Amino acid sequence: MRPMSAAILVLIATSTSAQAQTPPSASTKPKQVATVPVRPGLQTPADTANAMGQSERMSIQADLAWVGQYNGAISGDVSERMVEAIKEYQKANGGKPTGVLNPKERLVLAETGRRRRENAGWKIVTDAPTGAQLGIPTKLVPQQTSDANGTKWSSPTGTIQVLLTRRKEANPTTAKLADREKKEPAGRAIDYTVVKPEFFVLSGLQGLKKFYVRGTFKGDEVRILTILYDQATENTVEPVVIAMSSAFNPFPVNTAPPPRKTVEYGTGVVVSEDGAIVTDRLVTDECLAITIPPFGNADRVAEDKEHDLALLRVYGARGLKPLSLASDTADKASIELTGISDPQNQGGGRAATTVKAAVTPAGSGNDLALSPTPAIGFSGAAARDNGGKFAGLALLKPVAVASAANSAPAQSVLISAGAVRDFLKSNGVTSTQGSNDAASAVVRVICVRK
Repeated sequence: MRPMSAAILVLIATSTSAQAQTPPSASTKPKQVATVPVRPGLQTPADTANAMGQSERMSIQADLAWVGQYNGAISGDVSERMVEAIKEYQKANGGKPTGVLNPKERLVLAETGRRRRENAGWKIVTDAPTGAQLGIPTKLVPQQTSDANGTKWSSPTGTIQVLLTRRKEANPTTAKLADREKKEPAGRAIDYTVVKPEFFVLSGLQGLKKFYVRGTFKGDEVRILTILYDQATENTVEPVVIAMSSAFNPFPVNTAPPPRKTVEYGTGVVVSEDGAIVTDRLVTDECLAITIPPFGNADRVAEDKEHDLALLRVYGARGLKPLSLASDTADKASIELTGISDPQNQGGGRAATTVKAAVTPAGSGNDLALSPTPAIGFSGAAARDNGGKFAGLALLKPVAVASAANSAPAQSVLISAGAVRDFLKSNGVTSTQGSNDAASAVVRVICVRK
């Protein structure tokens, strides 16, 4: 295995557009490409590679990376490094180092690469909180936790960690982003840095772990990929780092939106003793079943597309404790949100928790943004002002990337108490009787889709 610094030298020399290409999946089989014996002065190994389709060249590069011979970008572009990697692979396997894989060598390489990807549990995924596309070795880092600002994958003992984060920054540059990452966390020892206008790369030691950081931005949206791993695992992890760097696409374009989750969690607020619950419309879209534990299944009986509110009904349930919707205050600068984060973020639990949030104007009209964005599962959480009065509902919005001209919309917003009451009144729920105990009035909403 070549030193990690050599891998980074190649990775950082590749343009952002090359990084946005997705390597072939683990199931891709090599095409049978007719090769011509290399004769000096007539046809070079690069000529032979260029005669192949780009997808096949990408597949060869990916397979070579997974067997530890190639440490360049998996872009399909033919390079001297790719040819030399083929020669090294041929020599390591007792073959003649021609730089052109014969059909038998290609099949063995493909099978070896496939087996190693399978052993690592390699999958190309779209991360819901950030909207980024990346490759994850799911068997190496099976534990996953998410919040609205990103996702963390880790091994059971924490020896390997993958962190993908998003944040907003005013007027970011890759130079400023790189300087910040050098200092946070404190004590990073940097052994390699590159800063391009489109992205930056850092590598080195963080305590006893090696690290690799790749970051970029679009508008005021920043995406940072960090890979941490114990030095004892580097022979296993470094081929994966190369594959992850090449597969990382922080701002996918011209792609279909990520599929809805098969199981999605939200928060609902009980607003009447006879089973009326108000929640997030988007969380409850396209559900085969909606469950309110421990009260049973619910029907969605009404929606408000303008404010993204939904009204649910649980029939025959006992012990529901409605929240008082009475409010005698305008929107405050800060509020408390009471909701139930998804099970992944609380070890499988379903406890209601309360967090603080600041309220600021967002965009046009009366939209109000919440900061910081609450955890996944909090969409539909009850908001109360400093006096403990109902202030509205907190909703999490789908990821939207800023363009060069416009900022991305707020990721979490407050739907005012007045808008919630108007929606309920229009659907026959007019009672404001209830307690101010938000923790006893919020319920978990589970949507099950196909």
